[in-house]
Amino acid sequence: MSTPAAPTPAPVSKGLEGVVAGTTAISEVDGQRCELIYQGYNIDELVTKASYEEASYLLFFGKLPTRSQLAEWTRQLDGGRTVDPHVLEILKQLPIHAPSMALLRTMVSVMGCDDPQAEDDALDSIRVKAIQMVAQTVTLVAAIGRLRENKPIIPPKPGLSHAANFLYMLHGEEPAPALAKALDAYFVLLADHGFNASTFTARTVTGTKSDYYSAITAAIGSLKGPLHGAANCKAMEMLEEIGMPDQVEPYVQRTLADHKRFMGFGHRVYKGADPRAKHLKAIAKSLGTTKETKWFVISERLQEAVWQAKQLYINVDFYSASLLHYLGIPTELFTAMFACARMAGWSAHILEQWADNRLIRPLSQYTGPRDLKLVPLSDRT
Repeated sequence: MSTPAAPTPAPVSKGLEGVVAGTTAISEVDGQRCELIYQGYNIDELVTKASYEEASYLLFFGKLPTRSQLAEWTRQLDGGRTVDPHVLEILKQLPIHAPSMALLRTMVSVMGCDDPQAEDDALDSIRVKAIQMVAQTVTLVAAIGRLRENKPIIPPKPGLSHAANFLYMLHGEEPAPALAKALDAYFVLLADHGFNASTFTARTVTGTKSDYYSAITAAIGSLKGPLHGAANCKAMEMLEEIGMPDQVEPYVQRTLADHKRFMGFGHRVYKGADPRAKHLKAIAKSLGTTKETKWFVISERLQEAVWQAKQLYINVDFYSASLLHYLGIPTELFTAMFACARMAGWSAHILEQWADNRLIRPLSQYTGPRDLKLVPLSDRT
């Protein structure tokens, strides 16, 4: 008998580019129109008009809350923001100058070990854990920031908004309303973004019917990468390397000559401008008028110079850098701030995946050898 012909290999889309891996009602990233939609609302309609509390409710439940629903949701977040003292004691025992995302990843895993309901896979139980994690992530990140500076941890203050509470716990004083509003808008803009790498990671782990904490831990590990969430740190490091506005052009020419990347430019999906970037730019500009203006000036000049040289659009990371810097947030916490915002989106996707689950199992195309014959160990050289 003749050997059957090998099947024609299916086309490979490296990095799953262009592959539709599932459906979601949570958010849409429209690369052609350069639009970001949360549950039917364009991000332009939400930012500065809806708080992070409202946006997170929208992602969880598919609709904006009524006044009474928002009050109850805010009460749940306010009541869930305190982290158990013995969990914080474990944080104090870790090497505190490790990367902040590594510390956050570890602490979420610790919280999973500490939660007696961690393995309860009822949808309502997962939702309770998710609400608590959204609430407590800001507390953990602020605690990491305080410990890195050898300062005592400050507990959350009841009655402050999600964004204002973070700034209070990090700096030790209630923020000016404009600062809290700026961080709130940042949280709204980064709350979700379709099937990005970290969200897809969370859904893949959930697809195996693993627990909520495992999915979040994996998502944090994915966000930690410099091609995903850590790009905001790299963008600030780039601004600091430039140092002064008159050094923008030499930096651009040097970077072009060395064939290196400009951090905070370009996007895998958007074919034009990232719809979040214009809002972050406006917020950074407003903060720069009351603080050290040079970071915004450097950013704006760099944006113009790179456009002239390569016609590259900025992405969400570019003006996030100067915005977070103006809020007094250390650069090493920038990616963890991304996690604070994205916790609502990750959680909503975990709940959506769990409600209609199918194991995520793509195929691969084998490129190795075939039909090898085993050589006895004594004859191998």
